[in-house]
Amino acid sequence: MSWIRLAAILLLASLGLPAAAEPQVVARLLVQESPVAGYRYHDGKKVWKDLRVGDRLDLVREPDNPFDPRAVRVDWQGHVLGYVPRLDNEGVSRQLDLGAPLEARIVRLKKSRSPRQRILLEITTGVMR
Repeated sequence: MSWIRLAAILLLASLGLPAAAEPQVVARLLVQESPVAGYRYHDGKKVWKDLRVGDRLDLVREPDNPFDPRAVRVDWQGHVLGYVPRLDNEGVSRQLDLGAPLEARIVRLKKSRSPRQRILLEITTGVMR
């Protein structure tokens, strides 16, 4: 789904609200699934035994990152796990810069020799009503 279509859905959903009503999330839309890049360089090994499928992850924009101006760091309970892969971060970084309400969760944990296959994250956004 394009970001323009997603923005249109969110805008249309919000137009039906009375002025005093509190917006509520009525559905979650999948933005993307991605592996966590850079796992071997950060805290992943240290916290591996504590990670669980369904755990909430924090997405942190790093516009001043010297390696990638669109960098989006992936944190778990104050520990850096890695980054949204460079090839997959353009839309996510743009949405974070615009203040979009994105959520990330662990959807798969896999013991693997390849660090890139260890953690799969899912990024979603809410449709408000």
